[in-house]
Amino acid sequence: MICAVYKSRLKPDSYLFVEKRNEFERVPEPLMKMFGTPELVMLLPLNKREHLALADIEKVKVELAEKGYYLQLPPPSVNLLDEYKKEIGYSRD
Repeated sequence: MICAVYKSRLKPDSYLFVEKRNEFERVPEPLMKMFGTPELVMLLPLNKREHLALADIEKVKVELAEKGYYLQLPPPSVNLLDEYKKEIGYSRD
């Protein structure tokens, strides 16, 4: 299975995986508007890979088969100061 991966010009670190290059018919219109004009990043042979950097490869395959697309969003940002405060037990109370 080869899919096409596109990045968003509007949403940093957001990627849209579709079954075939330039085929967005199965992607909902509101999602396409939010995503903006897709910019091709690569054609990705999923059957030759065991994992992906930021996504569960099996989930990607299932969603491509069922919905025709997979949307990868960036992980939520972590507030390092808050994490440090928790680690040292700091509380303002």
